[in-house]
Amino acid sequence: MKITKKEHLYQLAFLPYLFPVNCYFVEEKESLTLIDAALPHSSKGIITAAQKIGKPITKIVITHAHDDHVGALDSLRKQLPNALVYISKRDARLMDGDLSLDSSESDTPIKGGVSKNIQTRADVLLKEGDKIGSLQAISVPGHTPGSMAFYDRRSGALIAGDAFQTRGGFAIAGQLVPLFSFPKWGTWNAKEAASSALKIYELNPTLLAVGHGKMLENPLPSIKKALEKSALSSSDLTEKRSS
Repeated sequence: MKITKKEHLYQLAFLPYLFPVNCYFVEEKESLTLIDAALPHSSKGIITAAQKIGKPITKIVITHAHDDHVGALDSLRKQLPNALVYISKRDARLMDGDLSLDSSESDTPIKGGVSKNIQTRADVLLKEGDKIGSLQAISVPGHTPGSMAFYDRRSGALIAGDAFQTRGGFAIAGQLVPLFSFPKWGTWNAKEAASSALKIYELNPTLLAVGHGKMLENPLPSIKKALEKSALSSSDLTEKRSS
């Protein structure tokens, strides 16, 4: 495990040189919020890192319900019984094994590994705009229907889950990066993902933290370039910016 710190944010990267899977600590005044639960074997590293920082983990926030973001959740729940678990109301259905789509959603199958073995369920179901300490929940459907990102109102950092990747090259979920193609094949809807990327771009984040790859400072030029190659047409981009 490799730990990288940027202001209030700690990136915990598991298998960083092979198949990087990241989770994050957001440091509050007296506690830590864990964003995502990485892989099944990751709980020991997460707990040890928190002990070194010297603050308790009081919240566990999940960006989306894929295996590599909830892997250690059951183990963490056993070790941190008082920590509240958060996930979007929409992706809570995936944790129940419900892969059905709403009538308003694009009729494309939900992809990626959705664990059938995780027993832990969320204590809090999130919606757009909810506050979790210093974080604000941002709905970013695309990789999954209920994917969420979390914006740190103090610093402008944004933890995006798999809405983007930086491993192998920068991309929006659903765009192919030959050197690390797994996020594309696990993405539900590329056009929704591109719309969410535009939404994030318009938040003007100062730092982008993703599920796979290094954190990226000053991410706007990279997001803009990826949007120009995205599933959104020029007319889509113009319409969304003016709406």
